[in-house]
Order: sequence, then structure tokens, then C-alpha cells
Amino acid sequence: MLSARIGIAARLLAVAALAALTAGCFQPMYAERTLDGSSSALREKLMAVEVPPVDKPNASREARVGVEVRNALAFKLYGTATGVPPTHRLVLRFTTNRASLMLDPTTALPTSENYGIDAQFNLVEIASNKSVMSGTTFSHVSYDMPGSYQRYSRARAFRDAEDRAAQEIADNIQTRLASFFATGT
Repeated sequence: MLSARIGIAARLLAVAALAALTAGCFQPMYAERTLDGSSSALREKLMAVEVPPVDKPNASREARVGVEVRNALAFKLYGTATGVPPTHRLVLRFTTNRASLMLDPTTALPTSENYGIDAQFNLVEIASNKSVMSGTTFSHVSYDMPGSYQRYSRARAFRDAEDRAAQEIADNIQTRLASFFATGT
């Protein structure tokens, strides 16, 4: 009985020792302090990314989605902060698609659809005008249209799907930018 307790205690001690050895290896990505103390924190680097308007025809549905993606991304990068001179510019391009999933057999109107955004982004260093990172991301969301004859509910469901997809695109791009600035690759 005593040897079993000693064995358990030795195992717990070994686990605690391993945990103590690796405790200093991890740092939260959004921590305010840096490892070397010389470079600025991740939040400051993200605030220095300029997000210009997306190039889409005015008053088009895609222009509204472009504004939604840009605003969501700007809020994720800057929050409510202003005044930091930009060091990088993020160029966004995207295409949208819409597909009917289910049709009502009596009216032949769609009752469920998919809305998708396929986005490409390019991070350009302003000082050298060189691309330092590029990537692609996508978002595909489905939505139901309650009451196929209710035009407003159909339009609102479609707009909500656009907004959800835009938020997801902004989340994906912000995560990739944070990873780039945190690791340098």
C-alpha cells in the first residue's frame, strides 16, 4: 500500500516538473508585453494595417458586402482606436455566389439557400510597396426563407446571410494577420 502511494506521488511529481519546465514556453498571442521587449505588441501592429475600400461597383449588392467586410475587419483590427500611422495596406478582393438548396414543390420557389464569399487578400508593406503576405479564405452560410411569399422576410434572410458571411471572412483574415505579425511568417 505504501509503495503504491509513493509511486503515485512520484508520477505526480514528474508531471508537475514537466509542467514547470514548459510553463515559460507559452505566451498569449494578444499579450501586451513582448518576449524581447524591443518590438511593439501585436495589437499595435494590427492597428497599423490600413484597410482601403473594396473595389466594387457603387450601389451594387457586392459593394454593400464589401463595406460590411471592411467595417468588420477594421473594428477587429483597430477597435475604436485611431491615430496610428499605417505601416501596411490590406488589399481585399472577393466574389460572391448564391445557390438554392431546396425548392418548394408547389410553388417552385426556394425555401433554403446557400450564400458564399470567396476572398483573396494581400498585405502590402507601405514603405517598400512589396507584398509580405497573401492568402485566400471563404465563407459559406445557409439560410432559410420563412414563407416563400413574404418578400421582406426573404430579403432580410438574404441580407443576414451576407452579414454573417462578411463577419466570418473578417474573422478569418484578422486571425491570419495576427498570426503573421506574431510569428513573422
